[in-house]
Amino acid sequence: MEHKFRFSFRKKLISRINGGVILIIAAIFAMILANSPLSEQYLAFWQQSVVIEIGDLRLFSHHGHPMTFLQFINDALMAVFFFSVGLEIKREVLVGELSSFRKALLPIIAAIGGMIVPVAIYLLFSSSYPASSGSAIPMATDIAFSLGILSLLGRRVPVSLKIFLTTLAVADDIGGIIVIALFYSKDMMPQYLMFAAAVYAIIVVGGLRQVSSKFFYVFFGFIFWMLFLESGIHPTIAGVLVAFAVPATPKLNVLKYIQTIRKQIADFPDESVIDKSGHAILTHDQIDRLKVVESASDKVISPLQDLEDSLHSIINYIIMPLFAFANAGVVLSGLGLSDVIQGVSFSVFMGLFVGKFIGIVLFTYAAVKLRIAPMLEGAQWKHIAGVAMLGGIGFTVSLFIANLSFSGIEGVGETLLNQSKLGVILGSLTSGVCGYLYLNRTLPEEQ
Repeated sequence: MEHKFRFSFRKKLISRINGGVILIIAAIFAMILANSPLSEQYLAFWQQSVVIEIGDLRLFSHHGHPMTFLQFINDALMAVFFFSVGLEIKREVLVGELSSFRKALLPIIAAIGGMIVPVAIYLLFSSSYPASSGSAIPMATDIAFSLGILSLLGRRVPVSLKIFLTTLAVADDIGGIIVIALFYSKDMMPQYLMFAAAVYAIIVVGGLRQVSSKFFYVFFGFIFWMLFLESGIHPTIAGVLVAFAVPATPKLNVLKYIQTIRKQIADFPDESVIDKSGHAILTHDQIDRLKVVESASDKVISPLQDLEDSLHSIINYIIMPLFAFANAGVVLSGLGLSDVIQGVSFSVFMGLFVGKFIGIVLFTYAAVKLRIAPMLEGAQWKHIAGVAMLGGIGFTVSLFIANLSFSGIEGVGETLLNQSKLGVILGSLTSGVCGYLYLNRTLPEEQ
């Protein structure tokens, strides 16, 4: 069982790790451009309007105003990212680590601690408005970066520790989604919510009736997203809700699939008919049979798994690097040393690096000592501490929440946003480096 988990875990992480490397490169490139002679052009580029018109219908507009390229990335492309997150959460709840209450309890408790304590520490240093608007920034754990760093330690990491961090990060995503839905929605427009509810009902009915067409969920999901955009609820939440409606049951079960394959290939030529190169001229009947097998192969994979697998490359190699390139460009010219050791930058840094560590370790320790949940098999407290450090890598979602927190605040919004970005980058970098070095020192040598 352990071998199977390791194989599937490594396979799943390959795209995350590679995507993480591209993400880092994009973030570094953004920092360089934002502080180079091309800074003005870099910043102005993201303010270009995105306009697509079909007759009188204008796509990607909000209350009649076209989106900027930055808004398009943060509100539209990130909705696709959160759609992927929603698919992952649903899969974990149905068949993954969140499907067993006993297995999921300890990392869920740890995730709660890793959200509450960072917020409290942030508010300890930045309790007055408008800085207090960013209190949710250090709540997040970047699943790609944290798991990527853990994977660098190879087989030295106990399987239970990998499961713990994976489940913690997923639970963290759920917390982040709830916070975005509750605290970053404004100027509600009930009429659009009513239309959105009607469209969502169509999507839910389609899911319940096992509609397997990806086009169905993409088409109605896009309409649902546009209505959410106009309604005042943050449009990324639309991606999560659509994902929850996608069916996880394949149209064809595995046994039926195997029977179909055996039946269709029964009349294929044996080895004596095929030449040494492995080539054979197929008859029209055999081609038709192969098409039946191909169709059956599509039906044996559930729409949820199919969509999740299809989106991995788009998310990891296009959307997330583009997001990092657009949002990680911190302009340092207006920031001094005082901005690093106080204010929003310091608050975010302390929330991620210190708050995440204390929250995860403290809540995990309390849950085990109070016998609410069992200790991880094959892991020690020093290993929990190392994973808690990695939990302070908040990069992607922290930057996303920073934009939601400070964009649009007149006068000081841009300054606070730059400070928060700096805090996210420094906090995530410090947490990642310290977590890796500590685990590398404390984990047993590979046998």
